[in-house]
Amino acid sequence: MALLRHAYRMPRAGSLTRLEYIQEYLPEPHAQEVLVEVHAIGLNFADIFAMMGLYSATPQDSFVPGLEYSGIVRAVGSNVQHIHVGQRVMGVIRFGAYATHLTIDERYVVPLPTDWSFEEGAAFIVQALTAYYALVPLGALRPGATVLIHSAAGGVGIMANRIAKKLGGYTIGSIGTESKRDIALREGYDYVFVRSGTSYRACKSDLHTALHNRPLSLVLDSLGGEALRASFDMLAPTGRIVCFGSASMAFRGTRPPYLSLLWKWLRRPRFDALTMIEQNKSIMGFNLIWLWNHLEEMSSLLHALQQLALPKPFVGHIFSFEELPHAITTFQSGTTVGKVVIRVSQPCP
Repeated sequence: MALLRHAYRMPRAGSLTRLEYIQEYLPEPHAQEVLVEVHAIGLNFADIFAMMGLYSATPQDSFVPGLEYSGIVRAVGSNVQHIHVGQRVMGVIRFGAYATHLTIDERYVVPLPTDWSFEEGAAFIVQALTAYYALVPLGALRPGATVLIHSAAGGVGIMANRIAKKLGGYTIGSIGTESKRDIALREGYDYVFVRSGTSYRACKSDLHTALHNRPLSLVLDSLGGEALRASFDMLAPTGRIVCFGSASMAFRGTRPPYLSLLWKWLRRPRFDALTMIEQNKSIMGFNLIWLWNHLEEMSSLLHALQQLALPKPFVGHIFSFEELPHAITTFQSGTTVGKVVIRVSQPCP
């Protein structure tokens, strides 16, 4: 029997104003699926880029945004073996989390730790997978290596610092405003600095001061623009940059400013392979959606994260389900710290 749920749906991508709060029927779970009653939703920049139509993985037709969630399993398909009804879980989905209920293959959910809240569960998987994949499989982080983490007080930045410290790295965090310094320092960064500007000269000067003559081995870059260019120039031989975002292309408003984005795109940093060979430096990029189709690798990464026994995720902001559009605008402003989470209050049975 189909279930009536509430959801936020985009008839088509292109503008945040198209996001509609609707009621719709959700089919019963298929043989290997579970039905999750959603209690919390984690926001990610990929959500915004998808709704704007600027994300290559965005569905062409109507879709429900959202990549991560936590909740309680209310029904299971006939072939489900590892998840049971009533279990508290957290999981990822290739769009579809902005809803009170969802169905998903059981292999994309994991048990929620007993001492974690739903909000903490919805704040973990995407940022933890992003940070770990950048630091370890791609970044080849070694003990004693110096790691520069841009957007240090954001959800991924905080998780990246925790993982890097567990693995013996020396961490430097860059932040956009002074108001985020205390949080970054409390998280245990070895050095934190406020970016003094967006020009190449300002970015390079900031990094020169922050490094204190330490060789820069690894950069986790979510900024792009001149910060990326300066980070590359400051890399030591054998150093690596792992790019997983481009905040320099971010904007406020409900629809993309195409002329401004085109200008930024035309001026984006470009790197020559021969120069990288000569200087013995590397730049890599990745998209977490890629892991969706590589379930064995995703499961292996989640297992590795569990072995690290990381602290609970830092949830910086909580909004109600009804406030979700406002939460997106706040998240888009760049003023948030930690993870932005939506709390979904379910009606009493």
